[in-house]
Amino acid sequence: MSATYLWLTASTAVFMAANSALKIYAGGGTLWVLLGALALFCVGNTLMVQVMRGEGLGVAIVLSAIFQMVAITLLAAVAFGERLAPLQWAGLALGIVAVAMIAWPKGAGA
Repeated sequence: MSATYLWLTASTAVFMAANSALKIYAGGGTLWVLLGALALFCVGNTLMVQVMRGEGLGVAIVLSAIFQMVAITLLAAVAFGERLAPLQWAGLALGIVAVAMIAWPKGAGA
């Protein structure tokens, strides 16, 4: 796994923590929870700069958006008990396929 994908994984973990903090804030958390979430978003975006350096802006943003969508959806289902309809599970599976297709090594099986 290249360093770019390690940066992507790290930024996604930070964004998941930030979104979890926002969920807590939305449920009646304090201002400090909101400020913590905003600080985490700043850290996550700083980590994303490394992904952009490795993959370019377009690929980095697409990978980040889909990777985060999959991760946050799984987090919502597991940690917060949110339920997904079968069609939403299918969309999640397509998101995983999309990440694999975008991240596929260049020149490997066209």
